Amino acid sequence: MPIVTPKPMSGFPELLPEQQLVFNRCLDIVRRTFERYGFAPIETPAVERKDVLTSKGGNEKEIYALSRLSAGPGESAETEFALHFDLTVPLARYVAQHKDKLTFPFRRYQIQKVWRGERPQSGRYRELYQCDIDVIGRGSVSLMTDAEIPSVIYHVFREMGIGRFVVRINNRRLLQGFFDAVGAPAESKIEVLRAVDALEKIGRDAVAHALVNKVGLSEATTGRILDFLDSSQGRPADDVLRTLQSHIESGQVNNEDFSRGVHELKTVVEGMRSLGVPNDCFEVDLSIARGLDYYTGTVYETRLVAHPDLGSICSGGRYDDLASYFTHEKLPGVGISIGLSRLVLRLLDAGVLKPGPATPALVLVTTMDPAHMQDYLRIGAELRAHGIATEVYLEKARLGDQLKYASRKGFRFAVIAGETEFTAGQVKVKNLATAREQALPRDEVAAALAEMVQT
Repeated sequence: MPIVTPKPMSGFPELLPEQQLVFNRCLDIVRRTFERYGFAPIETPAVERKDVLTSKGGNEKEIYALSRLSAGPGESAETEFALHFDLTVPLARYVAQHKDKLTFPFRRYQIQKVWRGERPQSGRYRELYQCDIDVIGRGSVSLMTDAEIPSVIYHVFREMGIGRFVVRINNRRLLQGFFDAVGAPAESKIEVLRAVDALEKIGRDAVAHALVNKVGLSEATTGRILDFLDSSQGRPADDVLRTLQSHIESGQVNNEDFSRGVHELKTVVEGMRSLGVPNDCFEVDLSIARGLDYYTGTVYETRLVAHPDLGSICSGGRYDDLASYFTHEKLPGVGISIGLSRLVLRLLDAGVLKPGPATPALVLVTTMDPAHMQDYLRIGAELRAHGIATEVYLEKARLGDQLKYASRKGFRFAVIAGETEFTAGQVKVKNLATAREQALPRDEVAAALAEMVQT
C-alpha cells in the first residue's frame, strides 16, 4: 500500500499540544466571562442552506458549498448546503425560527468554527474559531447594552493577559448626520461609510481619492469629512464629546441624526465607566465606521497597542433589525465577535502568549516495578480524586527515561516508588523544577500533593 505524504492544508491551522493548551485556556476565559454576564450558549449547525447564507449579501466566493464525491445514476452530487462563514447569519435564522420559544431580551453566546474560502495569509485562515455575543430585543434594546459590551471585552482581554488594548468606540448615526450636514448625498451614505472604514488600512490620500473619484463627492466635502474623522485622534474621550456637543450648540451641525448620535455616544461612555472600564482602555474614535451595511448606532473595534499590525481583534456594534430576511418582526440588537484563532495564533507567533507544558496533567506517576502496577494505578486514581490532573506512565522504560519524558512534557511533580518504598509504606515525590525529592507516607501522598500543586 503506497504511503500518502502528509502535507499541511493551507489556511487550516493545526497546533502542537502546548499551543493548543494555550488556545483552550483563552477559549475558557472567553466562555467563562460571557457566562458571568448572563449570556447563554447556543450552537447552530456548521451547515446551512445556501439561500440562508447569501440572504444578507454574503460573498459567494468565500462560501464553501457542500457536495458528495460521487452520485448514482440520475442523481446530482451537488447539494443545497454550505458551511457557515460567520455566526451572525445563523443567529438571524435561529432567532427568527425560535422567537416564540425564546425569552427577550435574548442574550446568547456562540463559540464555533466558521469556514471562509479566502486566500490564506498571515492572520487569515480558511477555518477559524469565532466567539460571538449578542443581545437581541423584541422591538427595542436598552442603550445600556451598548455600554455593557465593552465591559465584557475589557474583562476578557484583561484576564487573557495580552498586553494593553484599547476599545475604540463611535456611533454610525452620528457619522451619517455629519455626512448630511456637509452635503453628502443621501444615496451615497453607505458608499461613504465603506470608503472611510478603510482609512486606517489605506491612508487618507487613498480614501480621499475614493470619495472624489468613486463616490463622487467634491474635494471640499471630502476634506471636511476627513478632517472630522481625524479630529478625535490622540484626544481624551471627554474632549471629543465636548467638541461634538459644541458643533450642535453652535449650529455648525444641526440635524436629528447627529444630535441623537452624540447623545447616544455620551450615554454609552458614561455607562462604560460605571461598569468599571478604565479610561485608558477605551477612546472615542470618529474614524471607526464598520463598513457592513446593517450597523446603525454604536460601533466598536479593539486593538492591541503594542501590536497594531494585528488589526481589530474584536469588533461589532448595534443593528436595528437582525432578522429582516427571515421575519417581518423587528429584532434589533447589539453584539461583538472575537476571531479567536486569528488572535491567539498571531499572539503566539509574536511571543505575547507563550506556550507552557505540553500536558494538562501536573503529576506523572512513574512505574519502576511491573509487579506493583496496580499500586501505581491506585495512586493515580487517588490523586485524580483529589482534583489533581495525573498521568500514570504505562509503558516499559527505565526510570531515567520516564523522568526525561516528564521534564519534556512539563509535569511539575513525579511520584516515584519501587519495592523498597512500598515495603516501607512510602513514596517519593520529586519536584521536577528544583530536582528536590521528599519521602511521604503512602496514605498521605494525595493530600500532600494537593497542597503542593497550589503553591
